[in-house]
Amino acid sequence: MFTIEHDFDATVITLIDETDPNSGPLNEDVVILSFDDRVIVEQIGPDDELVRITLSMHQLTELRLALNLPEGNYRIERG
Repeated sequence: MFTIEHDFDATVITLIDETDPNSGPLNEDVVILSFDDRVIVEQIGPDDELVRITLSMHQLTELRLALNLPEGNYRIERG
């Protein structure tokens, strides 16, 4: 399950873990904040501390492409 909310300066997507409770513990929600120039991914870690990863838009593009490519080294030319 996920939710999408539009705030003043960001779109906020929350991914909610709905795996079968019998298969193991549920993961904390993942919150994705999308701004004009960056994307921030947040999740509460095992020590109850907020873990935050910030990706530039170029890094996000590379991640999106990497999910569909085989193993190897790649360089995406900025255009």
